Amino acid sequence: NRLRFLAGQSVALELSGGVAASYPVASCPCDDRNLQFHVRRRAGDAFAARVFEGLGGADTVRIEGPRGSFVLNEESNRPLLFIAGDTGFAPIKSLIEHAMALESAESLGVIWIAASSKGHYLDNLCRSWSDALDDFRYLPLALDGAWSQEAVDRALSQALATQAGLESCDVYVAGPASLTNTAEYLLLERGLPRRQLFIGTLEY
Repeated sequence: NRLRFLAGQSVALELSGGVAASYPVASCPCDDRNLQFHVRRRAGDAFAARVFEGLGGADTVRIEGPRGSFVLNEESNRPLLFIAGDTGFAPIKSLIEHAMALESAESLGVIWIAASSKGHYLDNLCRSWSDALDDFRYLPLALDGAWSQEAVDRALSQALATQAGLESCDVYVAGPASLTNTAEYLLLERGLPRRQLFIGTLEY
């Protein structure tokens, strides 16, 4: 079966035994039969534990959805800036691939903030986009394990200082609340119109 969804939306995934969790779809809506999800392995997460330790190729995963309003404004042709935190890159990836398919944006930029340099788990993909497209910019930032409000504020402030013409962009931010709250404050402070800011806060 195909899943009709909009780039950036999430679904509920359920394994046998009732173990369930909600994840953003990380793939492009243009490929609605092959869905990607970015599952982070962490202590105390029963769903992630099942995926990493016991999920097999013949197992059934029930999908319910999609849901969510963190989606691309397809009527806009403004430059796009995407800001992701850790696995917040999942919905950002879906948005980027959809924007590429539409070919409507003047330019695309990605700022990916992770707790450590190992957190950029699809770094090669982002670099391949940057190498292949003249109008694509990629900036990976690592917090050296300090995923704190202060560290996020410092890293994001430095990154935004290099962004020219920010007020003319549509900006999409996805990640933990420590990132989305800081990004919202800094972006609005720098003159970004509220209608051009789209926030997707993930639960961690």
